[in-house]
Amino acid sequence: MLPQFGTAVRKKINKTPAADLGGAPDKASVEAAWLVLEAANDLGDHAAIEACRRVIDAELNGTLAGSSDIDLVLGYFR
Repeated sequence: MLPQFGTAVRKKINKTPAADLGGAPDKASVEAAWLVLEAANDLGDHAAIEACRRVIDAELNGTLAGSSDIDLVLGYFR
């Protein structure tokens, strides 16, 4: 069974403005990823779970998430 990441406490990381200009995912994508992660965990949607984790990890690492992962996250409830 997969751990329940959707209910985990999110840490706020202080980033410099340069980190935000470096291509980090926007906050709307990351917030959506947390919501989708919770729903995907409930539904057992492993592909969506992995995509959400990659989007969240990219934000935490200050890198750019893949466009296919962001598309899946933003279109999940449509």
